[in-house]
Amino acid sequence: MANKLPKVFLGCDKAYDDADIILFGAPFDSTTSFRPGARFASSAVRNDSFGMETYSPYIDKDIGEISVCDDGDLELPIGDTDMTLDEIKGYALGIYRDGKIPFMIGGEHLVTLGSVLAASEVYEDLRVIQFDAHADLRDNYLGVGLTHAGVMRRCFDILGEGKIYQFGIRSGEKEEFEFAKNSTILTKFDFTGLDEVVEALKDKPVYFTLDLDILDPSCFPGTGTPEAGGVRFNDLLKAIYKISKLNIVGLDVTELCPVYDMSGCSTQTACKIIRELLLSLGGKDDE
Repeated sequence: MANKLPKVFLGCDKAYDDADIILFGAPFDSTTSFRPGARFASSAVRNDSFGMETYSPYIDKDIGEISVCDDGDLELPIGDTDMTLDEIKGYALGIYRDGKIPFMIGGEHLVTLGSVLAASEVYEDLRVIQFDAHADLRDNYLGVGLTHAGVMRRCFDILGEGKIYQFGIRSGEKEEFEFAKNSTILTKFDFTGLDEVVEALKDKPVYFTLDLDILDPSCFPGTGTPEAGGVRFNDLLKAIYKISKLNIVGLDVTELCPVYDMSGCSTQTACKIIRELLLSLGGKDDE
């Protein structure tokens, strides 16, 4: 009989009780405003991860050295946004209360809200670091308050002024940038000032959210709302290694839309980013 490969991401097959990081998918894209398809990201990265090594030459670590449980995908009610966020919040809350780190693979960016809601119930003075092309600060989009275009506005409603740090932002309505001036710490286009933010937040619990459209579409076309003028892959990796020094209590990677890059390069890029995040965060207590 042939051996069947487990449907987990890159050998992340530890039992839940034995794992420090719990990886899970949130296949939801019902509020996508341009090109849908992010719901297929988690299955795509699991499938394509079998073509990638578990070892990172960037930081000299291997997935076998850390404890990660890929717990599969949540079964989400695609047509009901409120129920979807409740499902994500409930699942993430259990992980936080077990003293583990939830690592969510979206899905569109709105899924972040569910995990941030859960984190805010467990961790006082929570901060959010966002890497993204878009400000995501719209109070509503076509009259709807819960959309991927307004996920950071809803996170602001939870956390309050000065607790969201946004990097790489190069798109949004004028009103969003005006709102950010007094409400968030927003850096346009790149990671300028990230070192100072890392120093300022070294004693704070931090949630990290990465929208993959921060990457330039010339190297990452497989996303729902591509924006020219993005950062390069190596610059993103350097930024990831910097924030991994913080007390990251939860995180997510969102907005891979594999169907818009039939070459598979975008999915492989997402796989490598997820691997580097896992390796950067896993085993820090042993260092």
